[in-house]
Amino acid sequence: MPVEKRSHDTSNSSLPYIFSSANSNKPAPLVLFLHGAKDRGTDINVLLKKWGFPLFVDSSPSLPYVFVAPQLPEGQTWVGRAEDVIALLDHIIATQPVDPSCVIISGFSLGTAGAWHIAASYPGRFAGLVATSGRVPQTLEAAQIAALQEISIQIFQGAKDEKLSIEDTQNVVNTLRKVGAKVDFTVLPGDHFIANEVYSNPILQQWLVSQSRRQAVVVS
Repeated sequence: MPVEKRSHDTSNSSLPYIFSSANSNKPAPLVLFLHGAKDRGTDINVLLKKWGFPLFVDSSPSLPYVFVAPQLPEGQTWVGRAEDVIALLDHIIATQPVDPSCVIISGFSLGTAGAWHIAASYPGRFAGLVATSGRVPQTLEAAQIAALQEISIQIFQGAKDEKLSIEDTQNVVNTLRKVGAKVDFTVLPGDHFIANEVYSNPILQQWLVSQSRRQAVVVS
């Protein structure tokens, strides 16, 4: 479903994003996607829409969820803009027919670090997390890792990814499972850039709309 370019003003600065509505008038799941380092910049249409999750959304005739993908300027990180991402999330929930108990956060590479950080910092906001080709920030404390136990997690990594170690990711999976988190870890026969394959997978697409938290967060 073709995406729209929008912008949301936060207390820090504006945050441009691409948006796609759901194919339903009823409250729908919301998927929040955080891009990787090479897609930082100012041309959101050229950088974000050319591949991966945004390309899949833009080229799909319709989807059963609301899709939001903000863009960072050069030199910034999602960890540094976490509060702005949550402000954008609140804005979307307040203005769109979204079910706040069915919010999924996902990231690719740099965006994965942001997704882990934001989900661990605001665990009551998300029903699921999809981490693609990225690592858990070392700054996360044990209590933050433990807070992810109520969130369903999907992790994808390429077997030939020179930037990430399968062993290191497996250690993270083991740690999450020890605290009771529900984690699926999938290794694909590719390198770092597996986003096209990951996000176009019908099984993952079905998973995105099948997750739900126990209680919805009320946004003031």
